[in-house]
Amino acid sequence: MRNAAIDIGNTGTKYGIFEEDALVEQGYFEGQEQLPSALLNQTFDNAIVASVGVGAQSIKERLSVTGKLMELTPQAALPVINLYKTPQTLGADRIAAAVGANYFFPDRNCLVFDAGTCITHDFVDAQGQYHGGGIAPGLHMKFKALHTFTKRLPLVQQIDYDFPLTGQSTQESILSGVLAGSVAELNGLTQSYTEKASDLVVILCGGDAGFFESKLKGRIFVIPELVLIGLHRILTHNV
Repeated sequence: MRNAAIDIGNTGTKYGIFEEDALVEQGYFEGQEQLPSALLNQTFDNAIVASVGVGAQSIKERLSVTGKLMELTPQAALPVINLYKTPQTLGADRIAAAVGANYFFPDRNCLVFDAGTCITHDFVDAQGQYHGGGIAPGLHMKFKALHTFTKRLPLVQQIDYDFPLTGQSTQESILSGVLAGSVAELNGLTQSYTEKASDLVVILCGGDAGFFESKLKGRIFVIPELVLIGLHRILTHNV
């Protein structure tokens, strides 16, 4: 069985092609009209499309699927129990990441950090219950906010992996404030959840996962394709 999972994010779209449960191909593209040939030139048995904004319908219309073609909506059946108070407002990428975490680590308490346009954290417990989490600005969003909402602060665009803890120029101070502050934010959340949930597994995904991987304390599992795998698990749960 050959399936497709498509994740439309805030800044671009990721796709994964699965044969049975194995992710055999993945890629990234921008916009909804320039779909890659991997999606346009073949027919899939089933497919799932998820979006944090718009564009799901236009992509669904261009896919060739013989079986189930689904969009991840709040009404979709899930392989985890969703305890979120407002499921209609829950980002598709967040619940997919939680499903992926539960798939990789069943019977474990899981904390997922997705470091992308936003930095989100999501908690799914050892009983497969998704509780929710938090949403904060991502690294580049913080840089842009400092520049946009002040008169003189420059726009910092490059993430410096060796940023100084004590900035000795305005640029260094911005790097320290955003990067050191974000690392402290994730470490603090990890500590809080560790105190709350025993045997905690911490999982990291998203475009800026590489930056955080070496900065966070304790054992961290980096799974870049977590959302795609979660989407595929939701798809197979509904087929």
